[in-house]
Amino acid sequence: MKNFLIPATALMLCVSAASAWAAPGTALRNDRLYSQPSATSKVTGSVVKGASVNILAKKGGWLRVTSGRSTGWVRLLSVRAGAGGAGGVGVGDVVGAATTRSDPSRVVAVAGLRGLNEEDLKKARFNPDELARLHALSVSPAQARNFAGQSGLAAVKVPALPEPQPAQSSSPWETN
Repeated sequence: MKNFLIPATALMLCVSAASAWAAPGTALRNDRLYSQPSATSKVTGSVVKGASVNILAKKGGWLRVTSGRSTGWVRLLSVRAGAGGAGGVGVGDVVGAATTRSDPSRVVAVAGLRGLNEEDLKKARFNPDELARLHALSVSPAQARNFAGQSGLAAVKVPALPEPQPAQSSSPWETN
């Protein structure tokens, strides 16, 4: 009997510790939960806009969350970290997630939203094989026009915008 209590107690401690490490968040939109941090993976559940979630992990542009009885990966921009419900959900919340208010000059904060952190950027190196793969996926202008035509798209001539004119100075101080 005592041999059973030790693993059961250890399991309960692990579960409670894992929930203590979870950070609260709020779903900013209705979205699916995926089994892996990829939109091509199996859907395991969903979250509704305004639902409270617990953020368990972050990987690239994805967060592993629990919402009710469902657990899965959701896009980073679908969740606002922190408690407080859906009260001020809007563009400001997304911009707040994409910028660092304490140091707005750090571009790394925005790149981190896409799954890159400062260390990743420092380790970045030119990869000619990846560039070759990218070029292999390119299409010619004729192929692009053919594809657009098959999809029912047509070219439209858009007139160019007028050239910007310098502002008229209303102050003698600006001309010095």
